[in-house]
This record gives sequence, C-alpha cells and structure tokens, in this order.
Amino acid sequence: MKRLKLFVTLMSLAALVGCATAEVDYSAKVDPKIGSGGHGHVFVGAHMPFGMVQLGPTSIYQEWDWCSGYHDSESSVIGFSHTHLSGTGCGDLFDVTLMPVIGEVEYSRGRPGDYSTGFWSESDRTKEVVEPGYYSVPLTRYNILAELTATERGGLHRYTFPASDEAAIILDLVHGGCWDRPEDLYAEAEGDRRIVGHRHTYGWANAQKVFFVIEFSKPFDSFEPIDERNFYYRVNFRTEEGEQIGVKAALSSVSLEGARLNFEREVATAEFDEVRKQSYAKWNDEISKIRIYGASAEQEEIFYTAMYHYLHAPSLFSDVDGKYRGADNEVYDNPGHDTYTTFSLWDTYRAKLPLLSITHPEMMDDVVNTMINICEEQGFLPIWHLWACETGCMVGSPGIIAVADAVAKGIEGIDAERAWEAIYTSCMHDIRGGRHRKAYGYMPNDLVAESIAHDMEFAIADAAAAVVAEKLGKSEAAEYLKARSHSWTNYYDAESGFIRGKSSTGEWRADFNPYNASRIANEYCEGNAWQYLWLVPHDLALLEQHMGGREITLERLDELFTTDTKMEGEDVTPDISGLIGQYVHGNEPSHHIIYFYTMLGEPWKGADRLYEVMATMYSAEPDGLSGNEDVGQMSAWYIMTTLGFYPVEPAAGRYILGVPMVDKAEIDVQGGIFSVVREGYSEQNRYVQRVELNGKELRRCYITHDEIISGGELRFVMGDKKTLYYDL
Repeated sequence: MKRLKLFVTLMSLAALVGCATAEVDYSAKVDPKIGSGGHGHVFVGAHMPFGMVQLGPTSIYQEWDWCSGYHDSESSVIGFSHTHLSGTGCGDLFDVTLMPVIGEVEYSRGRPGDYSTGFWSESDRTKEVVEPGYYSVPLTRYNILAELTATERGGLHRYTFPASDEAAIILDLVHGGCWDRPEDLYAEAEGDRRIVGHRHTYGWANAQKVFFVIEFSKPFDSFEPIDERNFYYRVNFRTEEGEQIGVKAALSSVSLEGARLNFEREVATAEFDEVRKQSYAKWNDEISKIRIYGASAEQEEIFYTAMYHYLHAPSLFSDVDGKYRGADNEVYDNPGHDTYTTFSLWDTYRAKLPLLSITHPEMMDDVVNTMINICEEQGFLPIWHLWACETGCMVGSPGIIAVADAVAKGIEGIDAERAWEAIYTSCMHDIRGGRHRKAYGYMPNDLVAESIAHDMEFAIADAAAAVVAEKLGKSEAAEYLKARSHSWTNYYDAESGFIRGKSSTGEWRADFNPYNASRIANEYCEGNAWQYLWLVPHDLALLEQHMGGREITLERLDELFTTDTKMEGEDVTPDISGLIGQYVHGNEPSHHIIYFYTMLGEPWKGADRLYEVMATMYSAEPDGLSGNEDVGQMSAWYIMTTLGFYPVEPAAGRYILGVPMVDKAEIDVQGGIFSVVREGYSEQNRYVQRVELNGKELRRCYITHDEIISGGELRFVMGDKKTLYYDL
C-alpha cells in the first residue's frame, strides 16, 4: 500500500514538474571524486542510491585516509570489493574482493612499489571513468580494463583481457585485513561458472556475516583454493586479445539461500550496459529531488555532488524477500518494510536524517522502524550500527534523537507508541554512563570517559524524547526528561565561562585548559571546551541565562570565531579540522553553531560566517571537504545551508533561517514543490531584509517542517542593511 502511495505521489510531482527535470542530466553534474583526497574518505566506485553493494577499487594501503579503500593521492588496486564505507573515521567491510590477473603472482596484500610481493596493480588514473553507478580503470600491470556497475544487492564486473593462457580472476576473502580479522571464510565451485561461499569476520562490525554467489560469463578452466585458510581462490581462464569476461555477484547477510535469491531476482538476467544505464537514471532521479538555479558551474558541481554523497546511506540490508539478520544475530522474516544499516547516527541526526525526512519521507518510516527493531533485538536504540552489529562508536545515544525527530514530525508508517517504548527504554538505560547520570545528575569525569561529551549528547536526546512524550500525552515522563535535558548546567563553570569536567565529589577538573583537545584522559570527544560550550542546540535560552544575558552571549559567540586556532594536548585527533578560530566545521558538534546568530538576533553575523564556510570549507577538488564526509552529514549541511535553513533543534519540527546561497531552489515534497527564492542579491546586497512565506511576511526566524512539506514558496528579499527582519 505504501509503495502505491509513493507511486501516486511521484506521478503527481511529475505532472507538476513536467519535463523540466527530465531534460537536465543532473548525474553529469556530479564529480564522485570530490572528497576522495584530504581526509574526506568518500567511497569511489559503483552503487545504487542506498544500495547494499558498494562495488569499487580497494587500495593496497591500510591507513586512516583509506577508510573507504580509495584515496586520490595514489593509484594502487588490490581488487574490487563489493562493500565499502563512505566518509567514515574508521574502516571495515571490503567484502568479497575480485582481482583480474595474468600469470603467476604472490598471494598476499603486498608492499607499495614492489609487484613481487603481491597481486596488486597500479591503475591508470588518467583513463579512470567515475560517474554515478559506473566505474572504470585500466590495470597497468596486467593490461586489463576493469569496469563496474551495480544493482541494489549485486555487482556486475566486466574485465577486458589481453590474449593469455594464464588469465585468472582471484577471489580474495581476506583483504578486509587491516580493519577486520577472518573468523570463517569459505568458497566452493558449483559447476564451471559459479562460485558460492561466505565471509564471516570480526572487526568494527564485530560479528559480520556475508554470503555470496558469483557467476562468470564463460566457463572457467579450473578453480583453485590457494591455501588451507581459504584466504584466496584462483579462477583460471584462457583469453583472446580484447576478450571480455563478465562477472555477476550478489550478497546477503542472511544466508547462502538469500544470496541465491538476490542473485536470481537482481542480476541473473541483467546485462552490464543496461544496468549501468538504469543506475545512472536512478541517480539522476534521486539527485534531482532538489534543483538549484542561478548558481555558478562550481556551485552546481559541489551541490549535486553533495546530493550524490548524501544518498549513499543508510544502506539497504534486507534481502529481496524481506528477510534480514537482526542485532541479536538471529534471522528475521520480512517485517513489512525494508531494513537498513550503516547508521552513523552521531553524525547524521543533525542534518542528514532531517533532510531525508523532507526528501524521502516514504523511506524514513522504514529507517525508523529498522531502528525500533534494533532496540527490541539488542535492548537499546542503535548508536553506530553496521551490518547487524552495534559498534558503539561515538558518544551519547543518538538513535533516540533520530527516532524522536521522525515521530515528532508525524512521519507516516511509524507506530508512535512502539517508538516511544524504544525511546524511553534507551533514555533510561544504564549503558554508556547512564547509571551514573541517574545517580549524580551528570556524568562524573572520574567514572566515565569523555564524560561531558556523553552527558551533553544525552541531554539533547532527553530534550528530543520529551517532545515525543508531550505529543503522546505522557506528561510525567515529559517533565522528567525536559528537566534532565539541562544536565549540562552541572558543568557550566561561571568563573572560566566554559563547560568544565567535574568529579563524582563535585570537584572541578584542576588542570582545565579550554584548548585541550587530547584524546587521552579528556572529557570531550573530538573537541575541546570551546566547541562543547555551544553543544546545547535544544537549550540556547538557558545557556544565554548562564552567561549573563544576550549581549555577553553574542560576545562569546564572536570570540569563538576569532580566538586562536590552536589545539593542545596529547594525540589530538585529525577529525578536528576546518577551523575558523575554534569553530570546527570538519566535525559535527560545531555544525549548528552559526545559526545561533539568527536565534540570538544578529542574523547578519550568521550570514557572514555562512558565506565564509561555504567559500572556504567546500570546493570542487578531491580535497573538497574540510573533514570526513561522515556518511553524508558534511554534504547535508551544505545542501541545507544552500537552501537557507537548518534543523538546529532536534525534534522541534522547525528549521532556523540562514541565508540562501542561490537565486532559486526547488524541492520535491509531499505537497508538490517547495521553492526557495533569493531576490535582489549582489555582493553588496548580501543580507536578508525580509522573508515571505507564500506571499506573506514571515516575522519569525524559522520555518516549520509542515510548512516545507506542504509545498509553497519561501522568499528572501536581500539588501545591504544589517537588519533584524523578524520578531525576537
């Protein structure tokens, strides 16, 4: 029924938009290599929007900047893996890797620059082709052209070989290597065209199970297990000059039977060029859900690439029959919705998931219902969930915020009472310092590592949960959670004017230094006291009160951007990047801060800082991001800031106004099209003078979620005056 509803909605949108979007090739405006340099960590390869399979090259390197398997700085390839992460700060996956070779090789990962130590090859990046849904590169060591495309659960390879009696394709089941360790690896031949098997590993995802079916376009001459550990298998062929060997593969987390079913439904009869075309068209449809006008060519490239990166995850996790592997490692039948994974929630609750609630409401109920299922399977809502495994990465309990935001917005298809049970259970759980927070009212630094970071993220979650409690008439719980959302005030030190660590006996941290961003014995996570002072998106009015009023609060906010950029302490994480003073755009705790200027009544200052970030922290180069892409959050910030509004307060159902960065934007929403118009902009006329919603002046600093999804027009009238255009 929901799919029919979605079809009708899309047909209505098509009637409204007409042929305009169909005539524009939005996929051609994407450069997937933006963010593949520096510390961007983006995936480069072929996949479908939100697909289970991300098929792309994996490098010989095993260092931090190769978390996605690819980096613009070098060109080695050890194979083409069917799963990758995009924009994370930790690596995993690289499952079921295939590598075409010629002749005898050394079966190991190898060392850079020395072909005698492995079967890896340099690739010719001058002839590399990267576009949504397709990847191609020549492997110079073997004179083989590799081409890749993908369905949701499957990958298609096409390798063009030279003439050889020693051609082969190596199945590599170990080269997740650096990021995980094999627990159970196995493959066997079924006939002379098909290989089946599994890869069970322990890594960041601490009990990952992958089952696979691989089929070749021609019979292989032989299938050779290389050693008793089942690390490598060699599939041998004889090839003529220019002969193409096609490979089709499908994955499942459930079982080999699930992989067989996914194979039959998605790739068995698929043709490479047709899948490439379909994938490209699907990307075009998804990327064009938001369209911008009056932008420079570079702005368009950055924006539509941001749309592309934003749509990488969450990743589809259920098989075609709906079965999935749960967080308790049990296999579940179809729950009546698609199941997803790759929940980088500490990053994405801030802007990415709220943006998905605008552009993909028909998917968000599946995402949230998946999270509720995870709670019922593991006892609490997901934190950083990957392939049925709770990694526990980052701080707080961000799944609470994600679910609460969707319920508060009234996303259809979510049982609000069931969602509330998951929210409240997770709020009251003892894990991650929760029991100490209940005992002391805050998390003491002598009992909880990264105590301030955990507590302040839990405070945001409590505020979001309180909104849902109030909506559902649970007044006692709402009152309790609202009060607990102010727990950060226990850390506010009036003498220093910062959020400062406190022990279980109520003593302040003695060696306090607001510039200390050490990863060792510190209360903060990927930051210091400068950023965490402002980590109260739900509680700005109370922060203003503690600081001594609006004037002082604005002075402190100004100081954030003008103070020294230094980071002190041992082992400072490279995640702290993209600095303007102590504002850190490369990391998520800062992402809402500029919008505080609007909320505090000086929107022109916010406009200046937004222009600065857009101009200096994003570019159309490989090093075009100021930090990790973080599974779409960096891109979602760019998209929403381009549109002129941002979801500062989780679950509040409103978006704080900034300044639009293009003359016009159109968003496909449930009610038709929501347009944002920038009128009268120039370098001099860079400040908002007046805002109109559907032709009527809007005398407030925000727009609601319901107003956006209903369709209509938000118009920003620009001028040169630094003016307050709304009522405080």
